This record gives sequence, structure tokens and C-alpha cells, in this order.
Amino acid sequence: MRTSIDCIPCFVRQTLEAARFVSDYPSVHEGVLREILRCLASLDLDRSPPFVGQMIHRRLRELTGNPDPYRDAKKRHNRLALHLLPELKELVRKSDDPLKASVLLAITGNVIDLGAHGDLTEDDVRSSIARTFSEPFHIDIEHLRKEIGKASNILYLADNAGEIVFDRLLIEELPAERVIVAVRGGPVINDAVMCDAQAAGLQDLVRLVSNGSDAPGTILDDCSLEFQSAYKNADLVIAKGQGNYETLSSEEKNIFFLFKIKCETVASHTGFKRGTNVLTRVSRSRGQPEGATTGE
Repeated sequence: MRTSIDCIPCFVRQTLEAARFVSDYPSVHEGVLREILRCLASLDLDRSPPFVGQMIHRRLRELTGNPDPYRDAKKRHNRLALHLLPELKELVRKSDDPLKASVLLAITGNVIDLGAHGDLTEDDVRSSIARTFSEPFHIDIEHLRKEIGKASNILYLADNAGEIVFDRLLIEELPAERVIVAVRGGPVINDAVMCDAQAAGLQDLVRLVSNGSDAPGTILDDCSLEFQSAYKNADLVIAKGQGNYETLSSEEKNIFFLFKIKCETVASHTGFKRGTNVLTRVSRSRGQPEGATTGE
């Protein structure tokens, strides 16, 4: 998925928010913003938004001297999600369809995205949980259930810190001996890295790998050989978040995407309305998400 000019304001907003995370001085905010605006003026719109995001956040870390501007926010969101985990597990346990419930809750966790919502609060997360089963959704659950049953190797691509605790609900519904969970290889926005997966306790459930990349998505040629091997050997990939959709939606691979549609650019690309919770697989013949049941 190529970068739209409508992505530019989002990149500018992310730049200011990250600068304000690491400094209280307006002069620093202005200097960072001016530098990133120069970068944006020459960017290649044929590359995916996560490619551009990687470039911006690398430069941002250099300019601020902070290797992980979102570190404290990630720790805070992990603590919040772990505090909520017993309640979330009970929702899955009481459900008539635990797989579907865990999918919906995993998508709910995708609200913890500081790239899209830099001002996210604990109340926002709790409100999203309360709306999990009533918000608009597009869920291809029976297709996913069938593919899980057939798959010998399942690769689960995590997205954000905090959200990765919600992912645990779905991961626990999968055959653990056939699952590998991948996280980012370096800090970028609030995306999950290895310590976040360990904070969620996933090392006790499945094999964990780093993808070796600091892009807020999965740019395959930027990933480690270990990750590329896991990706090649997987006959089912479950990919969380818009960043993974933006980088992998054109891949010839059995990929199910789980995320909340947060912008009009992705809404237009998928054909679903902004705000929709999605579990879908892209049709290679049509380049659009395949049909499934829709709920309100």
C-alpha cells in the first residue's frame, strides 16, 4: 500500500507528539518539526506509510537523543493491560464462541496505538473494551477457524505494547506448539519489542522472535533472516494492526489481518468504514478484503 498525501498530516502530528514526549522546550519542538518537514518534502510516495514512518522516527530519535521516546508510555500500557487481563479472560471464558470473542478483544486492543491516538487515556481503553461486542465489525471467523485447523506453522505478527496483552487472549486459543509470535526489532512509536512480549508472559506460551526491523509495520526486505525464515515457513500468518496491513496487504501469502480502521486512507483501501473492527483476508484477484459476515 503506497503512501497517500493524506498521510502527511498524520506524520506531522506524530512528529510533534514524539518531540513533546521527550522535551518541554518549544524551541526543540520547532527544530524537530522543521527537520522532519524537510524530510517529508522529498519522500517517495510509492513506498508504504510504515517505510516513511521508519524514516521519520529514526531521524526523530537522532534529533532528540532519545533512543525510545515512547518507553514510559509502553510500560504504562503494559501495566494497564495486565491489570485488565483477568477481566478479559473472563469475557472469553463466558462467551459461546471463545475464538470469536478473543479475536474481537484482540482487535479492541488495537486502540492502544500512539501513532494514531497520541492522547490515549486509560478511560479510552476501558470504553473500547465495553464496546467490544457492539461496535461495527467485519469478521471472517469461520474462515480463520478453518485455516487454524489446517495450519502446521502459524506466525502471529504483534503490533503495539499493551495491545500485545490483548493478543494473548487469541494466542491462547491457538495450538501453541505450532505458533511463533514476532515483534519489532527496535523501538518505533509504541510498537511492541521483545521486552513487551515478555511482559505479557508470551514466552511461557509460544516461541518468540524479533523481526530485526524498526519499521512500524513489516517491511520484509528490512527484516532479519530469522524472521524471513519464519515468514517463509508459515502457512498461516495472523497480522495485527494497520502498519502490518499497509506493508503486507499485497503479499501472496495466507494472511489474516486484524485491526481497527483508524483513517480514511485505509478505509478507502479496504472498502470498510472508519472505526470498523476487521478480521479479513485480502483477495489476490481483486486486491480487496474478501467477503465475510458483518455485525453491528
